[in-house]
Amino acid sequence: MMNFVKQTLASLIGTLAGLFLFTTAGVSSVVILLITLASVDSEPTIKDQSVLVFDLSTEIKDREPLVNIGDILSGKESSVLTLSQVIKNIEKASKDDRIKAIFLDGSNASSGSGYANFSEIRQALIEFKESGKKIIAYDVTISEQEYYLTSLADTLIVNPMGLMEFNGIGTEPLFLTGALNKYGIGVQVVRVGEYKSGVEPYTRTQLSPENRQQLEVLLGNIWNNFLQDVGKTRQIKVNNLQSIADTQGLLYPQEAKELNLVDQVDYRDKAISILKEITDNKEESLRQISFNNYVNIPVTGITESSSNNKIAVVYLEGAIVDGVGNREQVGATRFARILRKIRDNEQVKAVVIRINSPGGSATASDIILREIQLIQETKPVIISMGNVAASGGYWIATGGEHIFAQPNTITGSIGVFGVLFNIQEIANNNGITWDVVKTGKFADLGTATRPKTEQELAIYQKSVNRVYDLFLEKVAKSRDLSKEKVVNIAQGRVWSGETAKKIGLVDSFGGLGAAIDYAVEKTELGKDWQVEEYPTSQGFAELFIKKTLDEDIKITTNTVDPLTEEFLKFKEELKVIQNFNDPRGVYSLLPFNWQLR
Repeated sequence: MMNFVKQTLASLIGTLAGLFLFTTAGVSSVVILLITLASVDSEPTIKDQSVLVFDLSTEIKDREPLVNIGDILSGKESSVLTLSQVIKNIEKASKDDRIKAIFLDGSNASSGSGYANFSEIRQALIEFKESGKKIIAYDVTISEQEYYLTSLADTLIVNPMGLMEFNGIGTEPLFLTGALNKYGIGVQVVRVGEYKSGVEPYTRTQLSPENRQQLEVLLGNIWNNFLQDVGKTRQIKVNNLQSIADTQGLLYPQEAKELNLVDQVDYRDKAISILKEITDNKEESLRQISFNNYVNIPVTGITESSSNNKIAVVYLEGAIVDGVGNREQVGATRFARILRKIRDNEQVKAVVIRINSPGGSATASDIILREIQLIQETKPVIISMGNVAASGGYWIATGGEHIFAQPNTITGSIGVFGVLFNIQEIANNNGITWDVVKTGKFADLGTATRPKTEQELAIYQKSVNRVYDLFLEKVAKSRDLSKEKVVNIAQGRVWSGETAKKIGLVDSFGGLGAAIDYAVEKTELGKDWQVEEYPTSQGFAELFIKKTLDEDIKITTNTVDPLTEEFLKFKEELKVIQNFNDPRGVYSLLPFNWQLR
């Protein structure tokens, strides 16, 4: 009886507590909603003689990520702009009489957002300078990716206590083989392509000779492009820049100044003083506006075109998976539905597919490709490659009639593989066993409770071989190449955009803007057109959450110690397994989570 009373009281207290929290949350939501509605029409203001501030800690994505209430409530702080927003801001500022300069602020800068994205931003900044306006940059610890932008500034200032990294770029792949063996998790692989190294984290403890070779060539191409661009803007010979990287690596601010890599060694307030001089500002504070706020600022004489002729831009960003996928993935079901909608939309005159993906499910890639091919039958489809468009990403790209990439875009990786895990050993070691009853020899072919037999591996290998052959045929037909030539440039090998153009995998150099211009030219729309982006922008509920809960979040850099950083990278590697959902178990995917340093 006493236990019954205790349970009843506990249940009652829990219910009351739940009602209290629900009511409180409900009231808070109403209050927040009223505040939001009251401020919907209010826009950031901008004064004459102002500076547009680009915080280099801002993450640049192809499309704005969905708002996640869990991330917000957990205190995760971030700042994200789309590449399109950044480019439009710079172009708009070059024509805005109120903006006199751009300030590249690296005070809180992190690892950057990819060399290909930065190439497009860099070109926009060069055109901004050509309009007669100034760019001032300030940084503390300068990485190569940051320097790729800040090196073109009219004045680049580095903090006296800062440091400049100039030691080349590299990558440090993580291998899980030893850990899998230790804990009794079996791995068997089937693959096609000597360079298809996506399986290596599970089967090797170091890079294969083929993988090392392709990485050396790829990184070499990206690094050479970096040296060429930086050397041109800083008027330093490429050989001299390479010598600095080989002999010094890390530079103190004064050393960097003596080598003409930076212009001044001083504090942030010096950069502010220069900007105040440029804007003829006698006030105590600098007249400024952030990139985030400038997105929605109207500019006299510059209006967004409105037209019934649409150029659809579809963003495929993330791993390609079967089904709907989550907000960080390209789900075949979801994007097939979007592409069908675009195909049926008579106002859409051309489509630009923006790919920023390392690939993933071969089946999902082909589902998306088919929808693109159907669009191509009635409307031009142009491909724009971002930081990476490889494996399944390139599979999809074969559906377009013209492919744009940056010289430092990572692409190719024409190859496929399958990874077959089993937990027999770890289970048996902990007292777990299985038995089986079946009506056919291969009825339990898909089990993960034991290793595959030689005959079963042969079945999977046959499937992988077939998918690889299909991949070769699609590339050969799309690129008007012989199958023999495609075989030579395939084998799962990755290429830089620069090399990819030479071997016929890419048509032209250029970013998203160049792809859109090409689509307009193909459709002969002149100036009567308007971009329409897919997936569509966030709904009111998502914008409401972002407006109310993320408005006052400040941009900070969350630094961690080196050991924790390695554990975080390990965690990211394990997340990749979530993308393994192809119904055939066959994948066209890059080596996982490459990080260029």
